[in-house]
Amino acid sequence: MVRQYYEQGSHVLLVDTGNSYQGLCELIKGKTKGKDGVYFTYTEDNPIAFNPFYTDDGVFDIEKRESIKTLILTLWKRDDEPPTRSEEVALSNAVSGYIDRIKQSGEYPSFNGFYEYVKGDYKKVLEDKQVREKDFDLANFLNVLEPYYKGGEYDYLLNSDKQLDLLSKRFIVFEIDAIKDHKILFPIVTIIIMEVFINKMRRLKGVRKMILIEEAWKAIAKEGMAEYIKYLFKTVRKFFGEAIVVTQEVDDIIQSPVVKESIINNSDCKILLDQRKYMNKFDDIQAMLGLTEKEKSQILSINQNNDPSRLYKEVWIGLGGTHSAVYATEVSLEEYLAYTTEETEKMEVMQLASELDGNVELAIKRIAQQRRENANNY
Repeated sequence: MVRQYYEQGSHVLLVDTGNSYQGLCELIKGKTKGKDGVYFTYTEDNPIAFNPFYTDDGVFDIEKRESIKTLILTLWKRDDEPPTRSEEVALSNAVSGYIDRIKQSGEYPSFNGFYEYVKGDYKKVLEDKQVREKDFDLANFLNVLEPYYKGGEYDYLLNSDKQLDLLSKRFIVFEIDAIKDHKILFPIVTIIIMEVFINKMRRLKGVRKMILIEEAWKAIAKEGMAEYIKYLFKTVRKFFGEAIVVTQEVDDIIQSPVVKESIINNSDCKILLDQRKYMNKFDDIQAMLGLTEKEKSQILSINQNNDPSRLYKEVWIGLGGTHSAVYATEVSLEEYLAYTTEETEKMEVMQLASELDGNVELAIKRIAQQRRENANNY
């Protein structure tokens, strides 16, 4: 599906944990001679970093302001500690105040600048308004954000002087497996990536674009992120875009009110693979997805009577509650080798590609040809 979107001219941004799209990305990189197919992997030597207050055109529209507020809220509050209404208002005013200062003074925007503004000018604003500490604890706010200010442990994350220039790139993969269990870095980097997509969403007029979030959605499915996710899923359609979430953990979906309210209710297209191992829980899945009895029977029929002479998997696709059916997905051996997540097969492709000056396409062709020859000889 992702390959077809790309071939039809869409901009595709993927958030992955587990190198699932490495083969396809390398293939596109080779086909476009390095002009497309960008693969980011988080490392300590070369971490993903950005400047949340930077805009190419100096315009801070509602999408930009919301993403800044959500980012700071994620840094400030724990998952089990939603902000009070007065805290939300204070944060919103702080962001707006700093943006106004940037526009008036012409200074280069950065997280460091925002921190200094809150510590200085905004503190005076709060004092003039006689905002009580119980309504907005400024000292606590500054203390929690200090690690991201210059000299702090994570000061590199939000003060980058290099902008992620990805507007023209049509196939981008962010592989963040290295930090998927890091409580601080994972959600922040996920928001950084979503900011890249929102920039595409706002600026690429009339161009199809999609963001596909694999298991990384767990990082953003927190109470503080609920409104942001809901906003993204509702807004993306207006900008000729699509937001897609993929998961293998049914329990996570069932137990997450954020996912249910923000994602499922705003998703017209649902795709389910083989559900036999969830037979005992399927009533919960059916209720949550709002499936009819007919749709349930379709889904539970997946892969039950496959033709043993062919290699294919079945899949159920439901569109807006008006149409649903089970389809067979069958790809060529070459496609299979491009998509495989089997470690030994991926290594075989990449190893041969390295011997062929990085030519993944040629490596795939040779391995496919060899396998066909071996099958014929057998």
